[in-house]
Amino acid sequence: MFNHNDAPIVDYDVVLIGAGIMSATLAVFLKELQPDLKIEIFERLDKVAGESSDAWNNAGTGHSAFCELNYTPQHEDGSIDISKAVKIVESFEVSKQFWSYLVEDGYFSSPQSFINSIPHSSFVLGKEDVSFLTKRYKALQACHLFKDMVFADDIETLTQWMPLMMQQRDASHEMAATRIELGTDVNFGELTRSLFNHLNGSHDVEVLLNHEVKSLQQEEDGQWILKVEDEVNDKKKRVRAKFVFIGAGGGSLSLLEKSDIEEGEGFGGFPVSGQWLVCKNEELIQKHHAKVYGKAKVGAPPMSVPHLDTRVIDGKKELLFGPFAGFSTKFLKEGSYFDLALSLTVDNILPMLSVGIHNMPLTKYLIEQVMLSFEDKIEVLREFIPNAQAEDWELTVAGQRVQVIKKDEEEGGTLEFGTEVVASADGTLAALLGASPGASTSVSIMLELMHKCFKTEMASEAWMTKLKEMIPSYGKHLVDDEQLTKSIRTRTHQLLKLTPIAPD
Repeated sequence: MFNHNDAPIVDYDVVLIGAGIMSATLAVFLKELQPDLKIEIFERLDKVAGESSDAWNNAGTGHSAFCELNYTPQHEDGSIDISKAVKIVESFEVSKQFWSYLVEDGYFSSPQSFINSIPHSSFVLGKEDVSFLTKRYKALQACHLFKDMVFADDIETLTQWMPLMMQQRDASHEMAATRIELGTDVNFGELTRSLFNHLNGSHDVEVLLNHEVKSLQQEEDGQWILKVEDEVNDKKKRVRAKFVFIGAGGGSLSLLEKSDIEEGEGFGGFPVSGQWLVCKNEELIQKHHAKVYGKAKVGAPPMSVPHLDTRVIDGKKELLFGPFAGFSTKFLKEGSYFDLALSLTVDNILPMLSVGIHNMPLTKYLIEQVMLSFEDKIEVLREFIPNAQAEDWELTVAGQRVQVIKKDEEEGGTLEFGTEVVASADGTLAALLGASPGASTSVSIMLELMHKCFKTEMASEAWMTKLKEMIPSYGKHLVDDEQLTKSIRTRTHQLLKLTPIAPD
């Protein structure tokens, strides 16, 4: 019987595992910076961007911390911490610069195929949450990155901003909202496909679908041997690469464990599934035009913050509410129910048990979410749309996310809600773990990865010059320069055909 060891070895400079937004972004960077690199991409599914990057599996907010209340936590003394929000909004501005460069370089027929202007709002009810939102607004106003945000707590203004949400609402209830016109909706599935199409047509980079990486092992010279199965033709392949990126979403943890790099020891994963309520009533869809985020329930993971979400998917306006969290032992939407069990190792079993013990509110929240009926979910929707009718909505499955679990000397293990770049000490392999804000900050994440794994090249004059061409603010912090922020936003919004930046 033919096996992997009988297959000839094919050599590449770079191999990327997973055909999502992360691999697409990294491939574009590397080809733009060094066109002679030989790059190959392996995807286990029969389509590009089929998991976390898909429009129906991804919130698509264009996470910029304009409306996501969980990015501005309140301290015990009542003060609001905006540091995470500032970091995220800066990262998204970097993404917009990168995409603007690609628009000029001919990667897209039109930027509106993947990005559109949609106002971002936060909406709260009740005295306590109105107080929080007021403090948050004032804290963000101290930073010029959020200066275009406005606040309102009167029913007339709120009705102008979100008429669907104000129908049949009791005006005597305390409520408030913030709104910023600079918000966007991003179809990361379409963006990913456009990037790969251009890479294939102009840079000879191929995505091999239905190809699953079964194992990877480092040789003495530092290069990696990957054993790959072509699921359609039932063929086994071997490839050798100088650098490997594991960007397989929920599947990254398993491959990281197989790599046996020291830096990957002790990592675990906690899977969280989700569902959307999708509006079927075209009249309602047209009445709402905003991404409106509410306050998360106690114990809720970041991707489960409730929001009434205007989307543009494949050129059509959609209206979604959710997501409702759930629990599944799968690490991928099209994965195996054995994923969680198979991820357990001697190195991560204790951190994972510790996280289970120390995160009872999350466990309780997930159990409550799983127990919700369709009518229960409609009742939750009525907090946003008081007169919502069940017949106008249908339930659809959202994406699967895997939260990072890390070893911790004091706690035993901690549950992380961000993204984590895990790189080998020699810079020959890197993996991306985690979820939100994920796709929206993919450009900054890949820059971080390249600084870890391509240190010499990133310090070279040639790469530095090209990076500054692609990202004009590269090497600078927009939070420190209001005029630079203004000029960058003016340029990117023109190129991406977004809401124009108002003059001073």
